[in-house]
Amino acid sequence: MPITQKNYRPISLLSILSKITEYVILNRLKTFTNENNFTNPNQYGFTRNLSTYHPLLGLTEKITAGFQKGRSTGAVFLDIQKAFDRVWVSGLIFKLITNNFPPALIHLINPYLVNRSFQVRVNDTLSNSFKINYGVPQGSLLGPLLFNIFINDIPTHPQTSTNIYADDTVTLATYKNNKTITLALNNHLKLLETFFDTWKIKINIDKTIAVLFTKRKTKPTPPTLYSTQLQWSQNTKYLGLTHTLDNKLTWKQHIIQTRDKFRRAQRAFFP
Repeated sequence: MPITQKNYRPISLLSILSKITEYVILNRLKTFTNENNFTNPNQYGFTRNLSTYHPLLGLTEKITAGFQKGRSTGAVFLDIQKAFDRVWVSGLIFKLITNNFPPALIHLINPYLVNRSFQVRVNDTLSNSFKINYGVPQGSLLGPLLFNIFINDIPTHPQTSTNIYADDTVTLATYKNNKTITLALNNHLKLLETFFDTWKIKINIDKTIAVLFTKRKTKPTPPTLYSTQLQWSQNTKYLGLTHTLDNKLTWKQHIIQTRDKFRRAQRAFFP
């Protein structure tokens, strides 16, 4: 792959004073969100007492329960382009205001996010300064929670269920009739398209994966995202598990990869 600017994801190296300030603001934000039950119940990322295991368990339990009832599950794994880097700051501040976050916190967060700039250091050489117009700082304490706040009102649909881990978003539909699966997913995806367009969130359609978890041989028409018909994939990578979620949920690839990883470790200790 050619090395271009798009291949890099900047990590912010912040000053000690900035980190201390972030820590204070973060504690205040967490207190507010916890006391007001603000966090979306479908959000598992950067949330107290939750980890990647919870959305994975929730996802596989829904698929397995559907199999036991003779149902299939269609899932669309959405890929958000450069999620943290593309947060619309004015939209985030608007959401903080409309959700009645403490004004003092908003007055601290707003100047912290706007008019940011960065420089790149390579050994003893420092680049020119460049302005940052979008995004929350990656590598910061506040970045994950601010991103969660920004997408907290992501729409749900009564015909589907949703799993969110930070920017990893999955929408699921479980039915006996395969055509109903496609219809339900399309209805939800239309709502999501409107939400993403409104809040200037970009979706990478080429990296968005649709998987039909089924025991049947016939498949319905795949769902459509932004007028592009997705294709049913045999498996997908989800939350760091490579090709683990195959369309029959056999865990075959997961077992093979775990076995090979063990053998490589074993050879390193006992050559």
